[in-house]
Amino acid sequence: MRVLIVEDEEKIAAFLRKGLEERGFVVDTLGRGDEALIALTTQPYDAAVMDVLLPGRDGLSVLRAIRRRGIHLPVLLLTARGEIYERVEGLESGADDYLSKPFSMEELVARLRALLRRAAGVGLSLYQVGDLTLNLVSRVAMRNERKIELTGREFSLLELLMRSPGKVFTRTEICEHVWNFHFDPGTNLVDVYIQKLRKKIDEGENRKLIQTVRGIGYKIEECS
Repeated sequence: MRVLIVEDEEKIAAFLRKGLEERGFVVDTLGRGDEALIALTTQPYDAAVMDVLLPGRDGLSVLRAIRRRGIHLPVLLLTARGEIYERVEGLESGADDYLSKPFSMEELVARLRALLRRAAGVGLSLYQVGDLTLNLVSRVAMRNERKIELTGREFSLLELLMRSPGKVFTRTEICEHVWNFHFDPGTNLVDVYIQKLRKKIDEGENRKLIQTVRGIGYKIEECS
């Protein structure tokens, strides 16, 4: 999933970016609140991890601004201070969760995945479409009793599709969420990776799960 990190301390931002990318997230980083507000109102992020104390505009101000504009993506606030009233203020401003520094990467990832599952209406760390399952914790895909070996990029693509079964994702959306760049009409990158997934998931199966919607993009769903 595509996540925006807003943190003005460069070492912390680099640590967060590396840790999330190692776990399959697509990550952007910014160091100013005013830049974050522009990005969150113009780019399709799935979640944001944002420090409270930021130059340009503080994190709570950014949070209130995006909520007023009807942007409801999950936001996890970071702070070096752990007073109860500050956590309450953050949550009342529209934060979905709060994490005080210092923290472990494992805890941050667990909280972030929980927020994403909640936003998607998924209660478990497991996505399922028909007889295909994708475990977000162990990062294992299974179809019936067959384990499917996936590269990191293939896993991210499959996670995107399985997060919303039946939804048609355009090539632009797929590029933005899986590769973090805008779609180039001259490239067949998305189609190549879809074919790789099809070979691993649908080849030899009676029911094909990955569907092409001509002129639009791709979706995953169980067909009768």
